[in-house]
Amino acid sequence: MKLLHLAFAATLAVAGLFGTANAQSNENILTIQLKDGPVVIELLPQVAPKHVERMKELASKGEYDNVAFHRVIDGFMAQTGDVEFGDLKDGYDPSRAGTGGSKLPDLPAEFSNIPFERGTVGMARAQDPDSANSQFFIMFADGGFLNGQYTVVGKVVAGMEYVDKIKRGEGANGEVSDPDAMLKVTVGR
Repeated sequence: MKLLHLAFAATLAVAGLFGTANAQSNENILTIQLKDGPVVIELLPQVAPKHVERMKELASKGEYDNVAFHRVIDGFMAQTGDVEFGDLKDGYDPSRAGTGGSKLPDLPAEFSNIPFERGTVGMARAQDPDSANSQFFIMFADGGFLNGQYTVVGKVVAGMEYVDKIKRGEGANGEVSDPDAMLKVTVGR
């Protein structure tokens, strides 16, 4: 009987944690509307506070709306977030998509021990670890070789089936002609 009470108490404690997390987490949810449906990302401010804040700021201002998935490699990842050259409705430049960022300064790396696995969202950057700005990528599959080298900002918690439908790129670097885009990006569900 004592074991049953302990199990019940543990169940209540876990339910309380998830209830609290769900109540607070709406501010740390990013919803990306794709052509096939919504993708919900749980952001991790306790892991990468500066990067998460940047993504939320850009989403809140509508900067991510209509931005192309300019680099998509089957079995690896889909990259987007170039608000400077990737906006399909305002300033899209296929020859420069993936080379831009936002008008905000680059961010210092916030590396962690969270592994890059299917559904992980990480910040894209140049060679300099402190060069992430606005671009990010969503993993199609595990990518352990990225662990500890790129900032993890979140995890897809719903809609991965829509991420799987993003148009793939051609060639070794995954450049996409006539790319899919993030139609609308919002903070919250």
